[in-house]
Formats: sequence, structure tokens, C-alpha cells
Amino acid sequence: MHFPIIASFSALILVATLLPLSRYTGWWIRDLDFPRLQIAVLALAVLAAQLLFLEPGEFESQALIAVTAACLLYQAWWIIPYTKIYRNEVKVSVNRGPADRIRIMTANVLTPNRRADALLALVHTYQPDVLVTLETDSWWQAKLDVLEDKYRFSMKCPLDNLYGMHVYSRLPLEDCATQFLVEPGIPSMHALVVLPSQQRVRMHFLHPAPPSPTEHDESTERDAELLVVAKSVAELDTPVIVAGDLNDVAWSTTTRLFRKISGLLDPRIGRGMFNTFHADHWFMRWPLDHLFHSHHFTLSFIKRLPAFGSDHFPMLVELIYDEAKGKGQEGLAADADDEALAEEKIEAEPVTVSDVHEPKA
Repeated sequence: MHFPIIASFSALILVATLLPLSRYTGWWIRDLDFPRLQIAVLALAVLAAQLLFLEPGEFESQALIAVTAACLLYQAWWIIPYTKIYRNEVKVSVNRGPADRIRIMTANVLTPNRRADALLALVHTYQPDVLVTLETDSWWQAKLDVLEDKYRFSMKCPLDNLYGMHVYSRLPLEDCATQFLVEPGIPSMHALVVLPSQQRVRMHFLHPAPPSPTEHDESTERDAELLVVAKSVAELDTPVIVAGDLNDVAWSTTTRLFRKISGLLDPRIGRGMFNTFHADHWFMRWPLDHLFHSHHFTLSFIKRLPAFGSDHFPMLVELIYDEAKGKGQEGLAADADDEALAEEKIEAEPVTVSDVHEPKA
């Protein structure tokens, strides 16, 4: 009696595991990168049911157990790096002066959300050096402009299409540019941030559109924007930070490819998932808000901040510029197949690496 039900769940898990192996860019395939944690939990529950209810000596039972266990291990391979049992990719900072510190807060505000007071309270409490807001329109800009007494440097692109972007900074911003790299109406921001030590840091803030039935049928636009920025920062001697809501999970094939091509590090590796979306549904949360950086930095701390009415939690990351200590840090390395795949994804959209604004330190 239990076999058909358990077999159906096993088949569902197998399909959800195999489909993302395809390079097909349709949203209904690529979005299966998101719930790897949920699929792994389901696989663990089904595996327990198999061991409890099926006859272990029967071939069909053994086959189902083997398939489900293999799917569980495969999904776990993607998500275990984002747990504390994995080694840290980014070293913990040693004591250095505030001149080498940069504290960045990112917040997707959800345009219809009107709790600007709650976000401003978080800014007051956590005192970021740089605040990056996403989905901010003219209403949000009017509310956030009260920060300009302390955050004297800014970049502003208010939009009513859920893709507005603002940057407010205590630290000087130089060589700034707001670009629409892949699509009209989808901005990205690029600038140099000058630390109190006078060290210049190249910053790229992104919020590409996701593959979804209401946005884009395929992931080509998102993938191209991420990878063209990745190639623009690859092998730079300049300190680099890339941050924003990438509309992709940390453990997706595209984000992994971004890390390989860019050479940037992920401070979440070995520390946690820091799931930021959806703030209202604990059982369906994913790490969509990211910060990657070059080896020039070590990590002081990383936090997911309290909810403020948006469907995203804000993120707060404090990095310390310490090139000597960070020199031995290594992320993922790209091979020839990775480079070819990145070129293929970029060529799917009308954008090239030379289109990306490259702030000069």
C-alpha cells in the first residue's frame, strides 16, 4: 500500500534533481536551482519512509532507496558549503583600525512597502558606511534622502518598475555610472568607494531580472548581466565588491559560474545560508541577496537583519581591507568549459564586457 505513494515522491525528487542538470534556460528549469534545501529535506523524509515501510530485500525497494539517497547526496553537495560544517572561504579579520573598514547594507525594500521608518531605524542602529537599496521609487527616494546629512555621497535611479536603485554612502564615491547593461529599465551602478585609508574599492551593484512566468521566460538576461560583470572584474589587482539582489540563489549553477569567472569570494561559505527571501514564509526561503569580494578583504561579520515590511530581509556585511592576510584566500577556479559556457551565456544577449563601466582606481 505504501509503495506507490513512496515511489511517486521518489520520482518527483529524481525529476527535480535531474532537470537542472540541463543547460536549458527556461524559467521552469532554472528555478529548480532555488529549492535545493527543500528538495533535500523532502528526500531525507522520503528516505526515512522507505527504510521504515518498504521491504529491504526487494529489488524495487533497494532501487528506490538508492535513487533517493543519490538525490539527497547531490542536493547536499550544493548546500553544505553554506553551513558551518564547511571550511570558511574568507578569513576572519584581525584587529585593524577603522580606516580599513567598509560596512555595507543591502535592502530590497519591496516598492509597495511603506515602512521606510523601519528601514531608517535599521540604518540608525547598524550604521552602514554604504547603503544599497533596491526596488526604490520616487516615494522611497524622498524618504531616504533624510540620510543625506550623514550620507553625503549618493547615486539615485528611482523607477516605478520594481527595479529602482539607490546608493547612499558616508564614504566618497568616485567615477560613478548608472548603466542599463542588458535591458532598458534594469539599472546597475558602478563606482569607486574611497576608504578612510584612501584605498579605493571598485563597487558594482546589481539587480538583474529573474527568470519567471511573470518576468522572463528564460534566464538569459540575468545570466548575461552577472557574467559580463564577472568577466570585467576577473584578475584585477584592484579591490572589488559586487553586491545586490541577484535574483539567483547562492547554490545555483549560474552563481557558481559567476564565482568561477570573477574569482571573487563568498563570505557565506562555511558560515551559513543567510536566506533573505521570502521574509514572510520561513519554509520557502533562499539566499537571493549577495555580496562577493576580492581576496583583498577579510570578514569582520555578516548578518541578516530584522524584517522591515519587505519580502526581503536586509543584509549587513563588514569587510576589512587587509591584502596581506587575504592574499592566500582562494575561491573557485574556472576551467576551459566554464569559460566557454560563460561566453555562450553572454553572447545570448546584446552586451559585451567592454560595455561594463570600469571605475579606475
